[in-house]
Amino acid sequence: MSHAKSLNRRRFLKTTAMGIAAGSGLLATPALAKARSVKIGSYGGFFEDSFKASIFPEFEAAAGIKVQSVTQPDSSGWLLTMHQAIQAGSIPTDLSLHVPMSVIKGDRMGTVFENLDPQKIPNLGNVYSGFIQETDEGLKGAGAFSYYSSLVINTDEVDAPQSWAELWNVDLFEASLGFPSELASPLLDITAVVFFEGPEILKTREGIQTVVDKIGEMNPNIALWYSSTSQMEQSLKNNDVIGGMLYHDVAGLLAADGLPLASIFPKEGNPVDFNSWTLSRGSENVDEAHEFISFCCQSEVQALLSRSIGVAPVVDVASTDLTEDEISAVAGTPSFPMSYDILLSEETFIDEAFKRMRANI
Repeated sequence: MSHAKSLNRRRFLKTTAMGIAAGSGLLATPALAKARSVKIGSYGGFFEDSFKASIFPEFEAAAGIKVQSVTQPDSSGWLLTMHQAIQAGSIPTDLSLHVPMSVIKGDRMGTVFENLDPQKIPNLGNVYSGFIQETDEGLKGAGAFSYYSSLVINTDEVDAPQSWAELWNVDLFEASLGFPSELASPLLDITAVVFFEGPEILKTREGIQTVVDKIGEMNPNIALWYSSTSQMEQSLKNNDVIGGMLYHDVAGLLAADGLPLASIFPKEGNPVDFNSWTLSRGSENVDEAHEFISFCCQSEVQALLSRSIGVAPVVDVASTDLTEDEISAVAGTPSFPMSYDILLSEETFIDEAFKRMRANI
């Protein structure tokens, strides 16, 4: 994620605090404001530190609601922790961050998330519909921020590809690429978009296998199936790999540190992913949780998230005050969403197919 950048607190509060309070019903008597609080989960380390330094203080000043920060691990692990805690009668957070697949899983479990009330999130209309997760029962997730998986290349070693398809060229990339190994890797969607006109082919197991077989044709070019971003970073620095897939913002940071690395949005686009704010079942701070979500849906706050954490907005970037350089550091075009429902409904089948493919079976 990007390094935190300073924000003129006085200017920010002057332009947003009173507007937020008035527009969201946050004005309250001093005695009531002091009593209000909300527990918010965010990923640990730099990520949580940035929220605590840049986002939570602005919300507290604007809303008069005290934030208790809770460290959460990756979305999948946190979903299980939440389920177990709630079943035991404990509510670990009021709000948590979850990737789309975890929101879907949690919704199907029926024991983790409460429905969100759009009427209590007046700024929700700012968020692109693709970052809103609804079910037949109601609103389950409101987009918090987005991020891109990008085609990256060492510019000292090879010319920038115009298409993802070029990474299948053995003459250029034999044993020199790195891709993530996890089940939800965007590689399945990328291959479907590049070679099969989109994700429609993924709706059957036969189609999924066809796409995985196509990925297998690139296997001779893959030197690293990485399980953590740090593995890919180190391999790029050591020149063990000269390209592949990496988060767009991380690639930008490596390039800023002097690595001859380019993050490319090829003609087919890059996959975009996102995290949502979710409300824990049994939360006793429902109103405060909704007010925080509405706060985060503002263009000013989305810009602050980009500057302090390095994530892309879930609102129209033109509505923010981000500069062109700041936008290009976290976002790009064209892009396309991932097939979350398919990845989840066929999780075991896809996992086994990928394992066979990576093992060249």
